Amino acid sequence: RREEKEREKTLVRVTEFITVSELANILKVPAKEIVAFTFKELGQMVTINQRLDFDMIELIASAFNFQAVREEEYVVGEGEQAPDDAQATLKPRPPVVTVMGHVDHGKTSLLDYIRKTNVVAGEAGGITQHIGAYQVTLKDGRSITFLDTPGHEAFTAMRARGAQVTDIVVLVVAADDAIMPQTIEAISHAKNAGVPLVVAINKIDLPAANVQKVKQDLLSHQVVLEEFGGTTLATPISAKTGQSVDVLLDQILLQAELLDLKANPDRRAHGTVLEATLDPGKGPVATILVQNGTLRVGDDFICGQFSGRVRAMYNERGETVTVAG
Repeated sequence: RREEKEREKTLVRVTEFITVSELANILKVPAKEIVAFTFKELGQMVTINQRLDFDMIELIASAFNFQAVREEEYVVGEGEQAPDDAQATLKPRPPVVTVMGHVDHGKTSLLDYIRKTNVVAGEAGGITQHIGAYQVTLKDGRSITFLDTPGHEAFTAMRARGAQVTDIVVLVVAADDAIMPQTIEAISHAKNAGVPLVVAINKIDLPAANVQKVKQDLLSHQVVLEEFGGTTLATPISAKTGQSVDVLLDQILLQAELLDLKANPDRRAHGTVLEATLDPGKGPVATILVQNGTLRVGDDFICGQFSGRVRAMYNERGETVTVAG
């Protein structure tokens, strides 16, 4: 009995990806002791706001004489699960695209160029602050949603939680460079998630650009382009001059057509939280991607272990909206 009591006392229930400071509160130890332990014993430098995976949480908890148990997050129970939507209620939805690639191959310049050229005329200010997701509407009225998150982090954290967010990965590779470790990592994330790749061979405006070499390199990493008999689309572009970026956007939409992406706007919203912060004025604020249904101001929601009500919603330009989806 006593042993059981002792064991019960040391059990702590945690969810994956809590921060060092959240874990410190749960274990009732100073956060700096956790930081010191991970550095001394695990050889890793962490900050108090860093998120930890479950393996790391387990090691830290055990060092402080606790046993970490994974707390099940809210899962839609039987009977609450919405029935599959009838074909007639489904409408086409924009593809969700994550741009990935090596750190200086031009990922950010590509996103900036797309954002600048496709902000509808008359929308003042454009997108000022960093935001985890934004939608661009092309001249023909079709839309693409871009996720601007650190690619591999978004993939590993969300896949670990079983969230499938991205429909298409755009892989940016510099034409004057080789395939780099981050490029290989992006390829493997996309393959593991079963998400199709569209390759953007960037920096073709540079004298040292060698598009053919990049295509051959991709082949050696099992990315077989259409011209070599594969299914992967590729476009040589320049994010700096904007050359062929429109062709790349067309290829993304072509790939989206093949995926036949649909959603039902007439049901309760279902989506994924991409980022969350505590705003001193507004309280808890989250960047959310609505994947099905329509979210309205005033709706109740459940997210992980937390629940609440939607008090206000803003689009990527900071404008107030009442519905999203």
